[in-house]
Amino acid sequence: MLSQKRTWIKSRAIVTLAALALAGLCAAQSRHHLDVDTETEEGKALQAIGTEQDAAKKVTMMEEFAGKYSQHAGYAWVLGQLEAAYVKAQQWDKIFPVVEKLMGFDASDAEMAYGGLQAAVGKNDPDLIVKWATITRDAAQKAEKTPKPEDEDELPAWEYKVKFAKQVQERCEYEIYTAVLRSTDPAQKIKLMDGLLAFDPNTQYATQLDEAYFLCHRQLGNNDKAIEIAKAMAEKGTANEDMLLLLANKAYEEKQADAAIGYSDKLIELMKTKAAPEGVSAEDWTKKKNTSLGAGLFLKGTVLAQQNKLSDADTVFRESMPYLEGNDALLGPALFQLGLANYNLGSGRKPNRARLQDALKYNLMAAKIKGQHQAQANKNATVIRQRYGLK
Repeated sequence: MLSQKRTWIKSRAIVTLAALALAGLCAAQSRHHLDVDTETEEGKALQAIGTEQDAAKKVTMMEEFAGKYSQHAGYAWVLGQLEAAYVKAQQWDKIFPVVEKLMGFDASDAEMAYGGLQAAVGKNDPDLIVKWATITRDAAQKAEKTPKPEDEDELPAWEYKVKFAKQVQERCEYEIYTAVLRSTDPAQKIKLMDGLLAFDPNTQYATQLDEAYFLCHRQLGNNDKAIEIAKAMAEKGTANEDMLLLLANKAYEEKQADAAIGYSDKLIELMKTKAAPEGVSAEDWTKKKNTSLGAGLFLKGTVLAQQNKLSDADTVFRESMPYLEGNDALLGPALFQLGLANYNLGSGRKPNRARLQDALKYNLMAAKIKGQHQAQANKNATVIRQRYGLK
């Protein structure tokens, strides 16, 4: 309680809970020391603030003091108390100007800067998160270079400041990345990832960003950008199944046969060995694996058939059958092409009845699946039966 004419007020260390958890430390000494003369108007105001028990009223009193006495020695102490009150109340917008003013007293105050970063995270504002991560890192780099004090009483505070500064720099990068993970808006996600790469072009999260960039651009319909990312990752050998399938489809559409087969082969090889990602159930992964394998084999078989490599196409299409079950959009065309390949392989000068029997079988199967090939498959089956006397 402030009952004496001249009293020392020591502020508590202005540390957000998140910052304390980060550093695993408690500030050894106060940030701002204050000599209060209770005979002055400013001193009386500070004494009243110090003794006020009602939190809301205390905040109002501190705001009034900060507005009237910005040149007083107690101004920084009051700002520190306000920052702590705003953090507790999650009044994020009020924190930024307070932190900026406090950093005017000490540009190396990484702890206070981190409070601004936490406020930006609280607002979930991508621009502010990147801005305050940068401010915090810059302040921390300055703090690391703070000269060691000669006064032994000041050593604990200096050691805390330097240790916190070292730890918080890595935390800044992490805060941007976790904001990327939290975001469900692809446009916002891209903005955050751009900010992270600007913050640190060599970020440890680069590989994860590539996949996230790809997915966001796909969600936004930016297929050209998605293909660009997929190609870059394929060259590095880090493309996932969705990227490889997109590239295989694109190559097929552009009649780039070798590229289509190459990407299909990479997709097939990947999905035959890839383990279920963390958090994905075995059932869901089996569905994903079958879908990707079926699509890759179907594409490869289709290109081989177009190249008149019928025996190879037959082998690939047969392999695709278990993976295409339930996917009539691909199963029907695959069966039709199997029937056509076997007919062409078996209907030479010396008919191969085993091939022709397979041709009939696959056409009959295709004729049962609704789609563009259904009617033609039924006609083909009739012709094979009539021409070769098959049942």
